[in-house]
Amino acid sequence: MKEIIEKIPVSVYKNSAGASIVIAHEIAELIKRRNAENKKTVLGLATGVSPIKVYEELARMHREEGLSFKNVVTFNLDEYYPMQPTHPESYVSFMNYHLFDHIDIKRENIHIPDGTIMASEISDFCTKYEYDIEDAGGIDIQLLGIGRSGHIGFNEPGSPIYSKTRLVTLDIITRRDAADFFGGLDQVPKTALTMGISTILKARRIILLAWENRKSDIIKETVEGQIRDYVPATFLQEHNNVDFILDFEAASKLSRIKLPWLFEECKWDDRLTRKAVIWLSLMLNKSVLKLTDKDYIDHHMGDLLQIWNSSYDLNIRIFNELQHTITGWPGGKPNADDSQRPERATPYPKRAIIFSPHPDDDVISMGGTLARLVKQNHDVHVAYQTSGNHAVFDDDLMKYLDFIEDAKDVLPTNDQLFQKTEQLMRYFHCKGNEEPRDLAELKGIVRKGEAKAACRFIGIPDQNIHFLKMPFYEMPISRERELGEEDIQLIVDLLQKVKPHQIYVAGDFNDPHRTHKICFDAVIEACERTKNETWSKDCYIWLYRGAWDEWDIHEADMAVPLSPDEVTVKRKAIFKHQTQKDIVPFPGSDVREFWQRAEERNHQTAVLYDKLGLADYQAMELFVRYHFD
Repeated sequence: MKEIIEKIPVSVYKNSAGASIVIAHEIAELIKRRNAENKKTVLGLATGVSPIKVYEELARMHREEGLSFKNVVTFNLDEYYPMQPTHPESYVSFMNYHLFDHIDIKRENIHIPDGTIMASEISDFCTKYEYDIEDAGGIDIQLLGIGRSGHIGFNEPGSPIYSKTRLVTLDIITRRDAADFFGGLDQVPKTALTMGISTILKARRIILLAWENRKSDIIKETVEGQIRDYVPATFLQEHNNVDFILDFEAASKLSRIKLPWLFEECKWDDRLTRKAVIWLSLMLNKSVLKLTDKDYIDHHMGDLLQIWNSSYDLNIRIFNELQHTITGWPGGKPNADDSQRPERATPYPKRAIIFSPHPDDDVISMGGTLARLVKQNHDVHVAYQTSGNHAVFDDDLMKYLDFIEDAKDVLPTNDQLFQKTEQLMRYFHCKGNEEPRDLAELKGIVRKGEAKAACRFIGIPDQNIHFLKMPFYEMPISRERELGEEDIQLIVDLLQKVKPHQIYVAGDFNDPHRTHKICFDAVIEACERTKNETWSKDCYIWLYRGAWDEWDIHEADMAVPLSPDEVTVKRKAIFKHQTQKDIVPFPGSDVREFWQRAEERNHQTAVLYDKLGLADYQAMELFVRYHFD
């Protein structure tokens, strides 16, 4: 067996909530100990989604357990520049909202880089920030998040280990990830004030938090890779008291978790066995049925042969499992033996609901399957969970307003309509005006029209198209979005109305702003609440990916093959979403358009199935069946 190659201590938790409580309690214990000694506790604090639950738990302990912060001094890592402290996206606003307004900390003990200082004062300010940290006795515990570019604080790729507090230029990945918060990439500041790498490394204790799959690649690179300034977080390997606290998704790419059989004795269940055999097949570039006993033994998998007697028996088992995931009948094939199929033959036709977080995720991620369900005469419903209005640029809306303005002589007279159009056009031509309240609503209507066009192209009747407009998405500050009771009840009401036999839900959580995860949680909670109803007991829940990620083959329970013509149909359905065409408003780290991402992923999935020795298709869409614990 190999030695674990992690160069930083890592603790992996089932979820971020439990991990956050552990971190908060460590901080609280230090504060209590220092309070008893009448000494200060100096904390280095981070912003972003990762530490929010830590701050919530600290605030709870103050409120319910009397934890006092009067002796606590804080230094925040960074702040956008320029930035007014009252701006909703300032880190002053963030810290007040999530922590400072809920505890008894003295305001003079709070230190956050000042985004309002004159450019000529930046050097002196940064020098004083360093001095203030030293004067306070140095940082006891420094909380960190990590950006997908590997930045800590705003120390972007290329930051040297000796760097101190300073003004930096933000990496394009960092700015893209913040675009939704600011209402578009062009609104995101290009510079920021940040503690330097050397400043961070002086902390006596460092805790880095990372949640969800979208951080998994950079976590692996940071924990297992070489120290290099292109990935600033790797400098943490030099610290003697650092811990990475991760949920399972963020840790999923670490070698000991992704390939556990190489590092330890495994408890082989069906899913892990399938994963290992597929890995071995693809690594050796041999189809599953050609793997030999020697292949297994040479790659630390000989104990599998003890379970299965021979590679022949094991290979046949995995090959059949993979073959049985493939179906051209995602709703089930009527009048057929379904014992080896992923979906039931009856009832036929089925009622199916596809929940789409944004008004295009359905066709991007499962457009081919969606078209098949319709073609095979199932009663297909699509539920768009959010309006998607944040992803409509002003100039796209202006095209529609221009149409109304230029059609005055053709359209029936409607003075109120034309007055509203003129009001909005004045705003676009003079952005100094206050943004009209109707602007977001109109952008949502644009997305709604595009979604209808895509559904009609596929063949879904208007009465089966549902626009839920979940309230959480309409909140003005996206980082504060929380799933609410009204959001869940909208899903419950629709489920009880349709009584589906199939539910399709987005299971890719790599979107930069967590909308997919919140929408997923809403559907699962609604299904939990309705699971004792008669219709629910005969309902399968299928998770799809494609907009941001794709399932690994070993995870898939259903694989729907697409012909070249079906790929074209899917592409045309995606093209109906014209405001998302050519320029993706919030692309994340992948600058390709969504149709390009989807086609490449679907094709590569088919290529992998072919390499494993199965049928050779043009493309495939993968699904995982969700089971309640």
